[in-house]
Amino acid sequence: MAAYPAPARTTGMPMLPSAPATAQRDSGMSLVNLAARQRMLSQRMVLQTVLAARGSDLHLKAARSTLALFADSQARLVETPRHLDAVSADIIRRVYQGPTGVRATIDQFAQQVDTALGLTERQSPRVEEALARLVESTDSVLDALNTATTAFDQVNKAQSETLMKELAGIVASIQTVAREAKVVSFNAQVMAARAGQHGREFAVVANVLSGITNEIDGLSLQAVSLAGRSRSGSNN
Repeated sequence: MAAYPAPARTTGMPMLPSAPATAQRDSGMSLVNLAARQRMLSQRMVLQTVLAARGSDLHLKAARSTLALFADSQARLVETPRHLDAVSADIIRRVYQGPTGVRATIDQFAQQVDTALGLTERQSPRVEEALARLVESTDSVLDALNTATTAFDQVNKAQSETLMKELAGIVASIQTVAREAKVVSFNAQVMAARAGQHGREFAVVANVLSGITNEIDGLSLQAVSLAGRSRSGSNN
């Protein structure tokens, strides 16, 4: 790797948001998006670390901030099996901890960034060697992060499919109840008609029940349509 010149440290470049401020916005981020963001953060760290080694104090601080955010996100992703069902948890554990698990590669990359930043802070002559190793590891860490993202996407699709099946079952039950209610309403209307004047109030109740069942039918159809759109979106 070619040596980088080390001019006087500059402070004129804009600084990226700090890790704590950004982390506060992560609580609502899906695991798939969080895993995918790790790829972007890994490349940002490499660029920031290289620029820091060339003399930018702001990029040195930004690289430290990005590394902290990367480490926090990674810890959250690694811990997700504790909050998943058994099948999904096993998928994520095998991706991170299995014989070909990606955790070691990702952790090593983060350690390389930390080492390069430490050498930069001390203005050590070994920083160029550390940068060379860091840049060489870029492809392998991207492959590892892609593998993790694919696993989370698989889990997300499986969970969506399960949710859609449960929703379909609930809608089917609602439709069954609505059909039964329609039969009751029809019979009530017939009985009210036979009762003549004495069945007028009963007829009003029967008509209200009929309206309610029609409304349930409409809501059921909307739920089925929504489930179909959600399933199509998750498969794209």
